[in-house]
Amino acid sequence: MNTTLIQKYNIPGPRYTSYPTVPFWDEAQFTKQKWLETFKTSFAESNKEQGISLYIHLPFCESLCTFCACHKHITKRHSMEDTYIDAVLKEWRLYMNLMSSKPVIKEIHLGGGTPTFFSSENLSKLINGLLNLSELHSDYEFSFEGHPNNTTKEQLQTLYNLGFTRVSFGIQDYDATVQKAIHRIQSFEQVKKVTEWSRAIGYTSISHDLIFGLPFQNIGTMTESINKTKLLRPDRISFYSYAHVPWVKGVGQRGFNEDDLPKGGEKRALYETGKQLLTDLGYEEIGMDHFALKSDHLYKATKTKTLHRNFMGYTANTTQLMIGLGMSAISDSWYGFAQNVKTVKEYESIVASGEIPVFRGHILTKEDLVIRQHILNIMCQSETSWKTKNLRFSKINAVLEALKEAQKDGLIVVDNDSLKVPEAAKPFIRNICMGFDLRLHESQPETQVFSMTI
Repeated sequence: MNTTLIQKYNIPGPRYTSYPTVPFWDEAQFTKQKWLETFKTSFAESNKEQGISLYIHLPFCESLCTFCACHKHITKRHSMEDTYIDAVLKEWRLYMNLMSSKPVIKEIHLGGGTPTFFSSENLSKLINGLLNLSELHSDYEFSFEGHPNNTTKEQLQTLYNLGFTRVSFGIQDYDATVQKAIHRIQSFEQVKKVTEWSRAIGYTSISHDLIFGLPFQNIGTMTESINKTKLLRPDRISFYSYAHVPWVKGVGQRGFNEDDLPKGGEKRALYETGKQLLTDLGYEEIGMDHFALKSDHLYKATKTKTLHRNFMGYTANTTQLMIGLGMSAISDSWYGFAQNVKTVKEYESIVASGEIPVFRGHILTKEDLVIRQHILNIMCQSETSWKTKNLRFSKINAVLEALKEAQKDGLIVVDNDSLKVPEAAKPFIRNICMGFDLRLHESQPETQVFSMTI
């Protein structure tokens, strides 16, 4: 890849799991009541046909991984499981009280933290509690994130029996030096065991998460990690750029010297090496950061142009309404975003009082909704158009002006009322979306809030 372009475009930028991105939410104009009105509107519009998505945040981890930017609660006290599950189910009932009909659930995702911190009994209690008063969509999909070191065969079987067919294991890297630096030590043998258990039980989509840009990584270690991944051949691979944001996440990402991190062209070479190896193995690049075999639903969604992106990342399921339950979880009604409070203690206390534990959010304007669709189109389909009335907006010329340099550098092709991202320019897709990000243009942050784009 052109190193000059890498140097030019490797700037801080959002990952666009939402628009507007969280730092540019208009919290001053947000109220919980406004959020709940958008929730009720979206539910009435989408529940019967589309169904809804549920994201459940299970925040507990027994130890801190120093690469992690998630909201988590470090503890070895498994007694905390019970009260937390009770709180999540009570929050769900609070939302159900606002629904005009029985919810039709299309998607459930258990994220963390470490969902497999929880016992099989508590996972059953959680899922049965969500489903008891609901209907299942005819095309539902349930997925969860598992830690290879503590995912048991019993947990895998329990969740499969409850309807889960997708599991994602956090691998990150197999090199011993890298694992020690990020405090995530797990053997290939353990990953092999949980992957084979999953296949034998009947999971139809197994994903492995790998990260490039971690401390002490080099071409050799990256090649070795993918060669080991090759032996297990997961259906999907999430190949993320490490987001080094210690100013946001505090001491957790200061567990190593920043000089130990690969940077610029060196970091990009890790991605290019990984991408080539994965392509050689038959994986197809999906949007940004994701690869899938042609037999997987995620690949098929790219061909039918039904690929969707939200706070859970890329998904083959398009739902207008996603309800986030649990500490720090974010909900999306399409018309608004709302985030729950960020500590377990406060979350459980507010829910116990009978209140939905939202503490901030954003209600989208008409302009926001149009820009959101353009960014979603670019992230999912590598193209967008403003030919139709519903996708036109008054500042399109300003956007095209902001992207003039990118056009000159061959990162986009603009033709009449449309824009396409060539295959070779996909690594710069975050930069291209930034051209459409009117809130970013209007409110440049005084300090760095995002990770680097490349």
